[in-house]
Amino acid sequence: MGETRLLCRVFETPMSKYIYDTNRNAIINVSDNTYDFIKKYKDVGFEGIEELPDEVNMMMQEGFLSGNRVRNIEHSLTGYIEDILDNKLQTITLQVTQQCNLRCEYCAYSGTYTNRRHTDKTMDFETAKKGIDFLIQHSQNSKLLNLSFYGGEPLLEFELIQKCIEYIKVKAEGKKITYNITTNATMLNERHIEYFMANDVSLTISLDGPKEIHDKNRKFAVSGKGTFDVIVSKMKKFREQFPEYYQKINFNCVLDPRNDMSCVNEFWATDELLKDSFVNASFISTDNLDESKRKELSVQIYSCKYEYEMFKMFLSKLGRYDKNKVSKIAEASFDTIKNSLFTMRNLANRLPEVFHHGGVCVPGTRKLFMDIQGNLFPCEKCSETSPVMKIGNVEEGFYIKHVEQLLNIGKLSEERCKNCWAIRLCNLCAVAVDDGQQLSEKKKRRACKEFMDAQLEWFLYYCMLKEFGYDFDNLKIISFQTKGEEQDGL
Repeated sequence: MGETRLLCRVFETPMSKYIYDTNRNAIINVSDNTYDFIKKYKDVGFEGIEELPDEVNMMMQEGFLSGNRVRNIEHSLTGYIEDILDNKLQTITLQVTQQCNLRCEYCAYSGTYTNRRHTDKTMDFETAKKGIDFLIQHSQNSKLLNLSFYGGEPLLEFELIQKCIEYIKVKAEGKKITYNITTNATMLNERHIEYFMANDVSLTISLDGPKEIHDKNRKFAVSGKGTFDVIVSKMKKFREQFPEYYQKINFNCVLDPRNDMSCVNEFWATDELLKDSFVNASFISTDNLDESKRKELSVQIYSCKYEYEMFKMFLSKLGRYDKNKVSKIAEASFDTIKNSLFTMRNLANRLPEVFHHGGVCVPGTRKLFMDIQGNLFPCEKCSETSPVMKIGNVEEGFYIKHVEQLLNIGKLSEERCKNCWAIRLCNLCAVAVDDGQQLSEKKKRRACKEFMDAQLEWFLYYCMLKEFGYDFDNLKIISFQTKGEEQDGL
């Protein structure tokens, strides 16, 4: 009657108990007795047990509680890398300059991190043209192209940006082209806005919250003064001059756990100038930080405030709190949870023989990044000084073996991945495991733990919302407690 040890995760809310079945990609609501039984035997299996509980029998008859595991860790697109990179590119981000007029405390190039620092180097137009030509030549099967600009501060090279946009409009005739630029906005002027409007350029502005918080980190390089007043005065002016375009501007907020999150939330929710704007929030990146800096950013009180904002957001979903008072940051977190546990989670049969977790894109296909010298990287989050992250050069093309290595980071910890309950849900990519010289199994082990802890927390959020009646578009949590049938989520 035996199976090998099960591949699942048990967890419980204050109201109920659950199993996440990895093979079936299913969340199962179980009785207390069944929960205790599975928790006791999941690591050894049911071999030798003469009589299983009825609920467990029903689950096994429906293909649940299997000990099946992946036999070989390999990404399904490994054999198609060359074809994808040759014909299906959609975007390239050009690093038009390594210079910036600010010195933000948490910036990857500020000197706090172990990768490169700001320099006065810029991209010349000939290199930029080669990057654009490279995108066009490798996008035969893509109808939509995206050209993005990155720095440093990209507006320092506004003339180069103009030349690039005019060049790709001619060279990529017949394809639809979109443009993106992220700026600190301190140099933004009417000329820039008029050009962006005329070419439908999507603009994202970095703003971290109210003055006392924003100015702690985002300072001018020369004077050391904060930039908040300059940015807000420009936003007020642009809203009056270009109201339609202003409504399309996005904002990026970097969350520093050393600051007061409640102030940040109140700012985005109530500031008259910004309360209706779209804001994307992210925590300070700890990739390429030394251990002392990582510990400095692990502030427990901030976590408590974040959980409180999440609690208010959940109450709003249940109609028990004013949704207009909900943190935009918490709302964005909810969208992430919903996407992971509802939109992207489909009931499956069993894990295939050959499998790799799905967090890894084919490096270069989503956000190919080209530095000022024409070197190619999977995206702008990569360390430009790390040899393992360099996947090619605009003159030489892609280094396929490098791409294959980054695509298959699960091989760093193959046995642990095979036995991991979260293998279907994992979103780790090579950026999280790069130690500056090579892909690190040690860093991957730490990143894996952080991901699994976060995923378990998402399970709890999701199930508790279901228990209190929130409807995820009728997505089902399975129960075998009555007649072995699937029932609507609690």
